[in-house]
Amino acid sequence: MKKFIVSNPKIMGGKPVIAGTRIPVDQILFLLKDGYTVEAIHEQYPQVSTITISGTVSEAAKIINKNAPPNFINTDCF
Repeated sequence: MKKFIVSNPKIMGGKPVIAGTRIPVDQILFLLKDGYTVEAIHEQYPQVSTITISGTVSEAAKIINKNAPPNFINTDCF
């Protein structure tokens, strides 16, 4: 399975980024929250394929689900 998210202390101070880039994962998630589509994000970052953007979002969701406490619901984002 391809890993889309990496974290290295030498890259962006260890902030999670899309593998092979310096694009922070949280930036992609904020764009999605603001209504951007995967295609629109790709237009902002043409060096990153739509497949990689989608894979990054899926991987981020898996990480969040794995690390969230049971029955965790954050209503701050709604």
